[in-house]
Amino acid sequence: MIVLSVIAAVFLLAGLAWLLLYIFVFSQRETTDDAYVKGDMVTISSRIAGTVIEVGVEETERVHQGQVLIKLDPVDARVSLMNAEGQLAQAVREAQAKMQQANQADAAIPQRRAQYEQARDDYNRRHPLLERRAVSAEEVDTGKRQMQQAKAALDAAEREAAAAHAQVDGTTVENYPAVIQARSQFRNAWVNNGRNAIVSPIEGYAARRQVQVGQRIQPGQDLLTVVPLSDLWVDANFKETQLEHIRIGQPVKLTTDMYSDVEYHGKIVGLNAGTGSAFSLLPAENATGNWIKVVQRLPVRVAIDAEDLRKHPLRIGLSTDVNVDTHDRDGRVLSDTVRSKPLASTTVYEQEMGEADQHAEEIIRANTVDATPKPVPARHGS
Repeated sequence: MIVLSVIAAVFLLAGLAWLLLYIFVFSQRETTDDAYVKGDMVTISSRIAGTVIEVGVEETERVHQGQVLIKLDPVDARVSLMNAEGQLAQAVREAQAKMQQANQADAAIPQRRAQYEQARDDYNRRHPLLERRAVSAEEVDTGKRQMQQAKAALDAAEREAAAAHAQVDGTTVENYPAVIQARSQFRNAWVNNGRNAIVSPIEGYAARRQVQVGQRIQPGQDLLTVVPLSDLWVDANFKETQLEHIRIGQPVKLTTDMYSDVEYHGKIVGLNAGTGSAFSLLPAENATGNWIKVVQRLPVRVAIDAEDLRKHPLRIGLSTDVNVDTHDRDGRVLSDTVRSKPLASTTVYEQEMGEADQHAEEIIRANTVDATPKPVPARHGS
C-alpha cells in the first residue's frame, strides 16, 4: 500500500506540475513550423534595348550599390546622342534666326511708313492743284496709286512683323518651343547613352543570372536578381485559432534547420491583411453546394534581430520554427503607424538628369550668338 501511495503521489505531483507549466508557460505561447524566411528580391532589368557585351557579376557574389553589373553595346546610343546634339544646336540657331527676322521686320516698318507718308503728302499737295489745272489728272491719279501702293506695303510690313513676333514674343532662346523639344530629346538620348551600363540600385548578393554575353535584350527583361541578405524577415503562418492572443511587439524565438543549435530573437511587427488563400492566384470559391471547412492560416511578419542575422546569415526560403511569447497581450492587432519616410530608396540614378541638363546648357551657349545690332561705323568724307 505504501508503494502504491508513493506512486500515486508522484503521478499527482507530476500532473500538478504539468498543469502549472501549461497555465503559466505553454498557454502563453503560440508555435508553428509553417514559417519561412522572406526578403526583398530586386530584379535587375534594362531600361533600353541593346546587345550585352559584358557581364560583371556571377551568382552568389557580393554586389555593391552602384556597381556595374551589365554593359550594353554603346554604338547605337552614341549615334542617337550625336543626332540629338545636332538637332539641339540647329534648333538654337533657328530660334535666333526667327528672332532676327522679327527685328528685321520691325526695322522695315519705319521705311515703309516714311514712303507712305511721302506718297500721301505728294498726293495731298497735287490734288488741290488739279482744279486750277496746274497739274494733269494723270499725274494726280499716278500720285494716288503710289499712295495706295505705299499704304499697302506699310500694312503688309506691319502684318509681317506681327506674324514674326507671334512666334518669338515672350520667349528666349532657352524657352523657345523648338529648343525645348530638342532639349528634351537630347536629355532622353543622353540618359539612354548612360543606361548602357546597368548598375545595382542596392547592396546585396547576386542570384538568378539569366543573361549572357552577346544576348539581345529588351527593356524590362529580367536579367539578374540582387538579394539584400542583411534585411530579412520571417512570415509565420499561424492557424486562425492561434491568433487570439498574438499582438504586435511580442517577442519571438526562432530556430532553423540550417543552424540547429542557434536561437534567433525577433518580434511581431504585423499581421497580414488577409489569409494566404485570399491573395492566391485563384481564390477559394466557397459559395457551392458542397463545402468543407478548412482552418485558414494568416501570415504574421516577424522581424529578426539584426545582430543575430549578422552572426548567422540566413537565406530566402529557409524554413523556421517560430515560438511567440504571448504573455504581454496589451499590444495592438492592427498597426496604426503611418510611414513618413520611404521604405527604401537609392541614389544611383540621381546624376543622370543633372548631367544631361548641364551638357544641354553647354550646347545652347556654344550655338548662341550675340544678335544685338552693331553700330554702323561713321563714314568720313574724302
